Amino acid sequence: MNSPVTIEVPTYAETEPAERRAQGRHRRNLVIGAVALVLVAGLGWRYFHGTEAAAAPPPPAVVQVAQPLVRQVTQWDDYIGRFAPSRTVEVRPRVSGAVMQVLFKDGDYVRQGQPLFVIDPRPYRAALAEAQADVASARSALALAQSDYSRVAGLTGDEAMAASEVDARRAKLRAASAALAAAQARVQTRSLDVEFSTVRAPISGRISDRRVDAGNLVSGDNGAGATLLTTINAVDPIYFNFDASEALFLKTQREREGNKAPANVQIRLQDEAEYRWNGKLDFTDNGLDPRSGTIRVRAVVPNPGGFLAPGLFGNMRLADGGMVPAMLVPDEAVQSDQARKVVLTVGSDSMVTAKPVQLGPLVDGLRVIRSGLAPNDRVIVSNFQAAIAGTKVEPKAGRIAPKKPAEAASAPTAPIAAQATLN
Repeated sequence: MNSPVTIEVPTYAETEPAERRAQGRHRRNLVIGAVALVLVAGLGWRYFHGTEAAAAPPPPAVVQVAQPLVRQVTQWDDYIGRFAPSRTVEVRPRVSGAVMQVLFKDGDYVRQGQPLFVIDPRPYRAALAEAQADVASARSALALAQSDYSRVAGLTGDEAMAASEVDARRAKLRAASAALAAAQARVQTRSLDVEFSTVRAPISGRISDRRVDAGNLVSGDNGAGATLLTTINAVDPIYFNFDASEALFLKTQREREGNKAPANVQIRLQDEAEYRWNGKLDFTDNGLDPRSGTIRVRAVVPNPGGFLAPGLFGNMRLADGGMVPAMLVPDEAVQSDQARKVVLTVGSDSMVTAKPVQLGPLVDGLRVIRSGLAPNDRVIVSNFQAAIAGTKVEPKAGRIAPKKPAEAASAPTAPIAAQATLN
């Protein structure tokens, strides 16, 4: 049996000449080296170029600077209070009965003496007629007693009557006179009942809503226990009540000793930018609250149109110290540095310096600086975020000017218990 024969076929790599294989490997090494050189060169260029660019200093920030605005201002003390009626009355009936008519609209402005409710007057008219009849009867009895007494009072001699008879007729005359007076008093009482059956406004003012409708029975007995019909608030003038400090109380007392005119106040409502309501102080309470150290004070404010209503809150300012010179800067230029307030200024070398200041009230959107600044300081008034103390800036001329009332009201400000106005 014949054995299998194995034939070996050589591969192409084995048949390729060794010299050609060596040349291919050399070419591949050259290509790889060139690519690596290009990558290293690119990374090096980016590294050195980026380092050079990062090392270049940024240009100085451009800011506007201006000297503080110096003006005469009137400083005010601020208070928050609430309006109250100058008079208020609870309308109650003075007679009992059924309500026949309601003669007003809820919330109307009513005049003193204006009819408001009509209570059924028929029982009181009948009682009045009865009292008037009693007066007529008493008057007749008085006339008879007067005639009887006149006949015996002038008799003398034999015609004279006993003294006891004369005295009896005199007493009868006096009793008849007293009975007539009592009947007349009852007529007056019944007349008042008829008059009171029409309930009238005791004062002029804004009336509330009706508490009873027509058809209801109301009671006029027991005074304050009578049925409440409605209320009326007098709102012209109107009061403004607020709590003041002991210092204001002492100031008011000094002015009263010097016979000075009551201090003027100005008030604005919560949705108003300007202090458009003017009034005068007219009352201080008779003692300070020992717990808070404050005293209740009242101002009276004209309100001819009835716009102001009791219960409204208002911001009131009271003149404090008259006109004083003051330096003013934009409120935005004041920055907080931990517990203190600072203003950034620019020196002659264009370096930024933070100066601690003491703040005063707001004046048309500008902040009064009580101390810490000089009139010739150059205050940064724009681009506050880019200005850092200890760095250089490029200053440009700016301007400080008061803001319009609407702008000043919309600008966010830190709360401070004082204000001022320019003069």
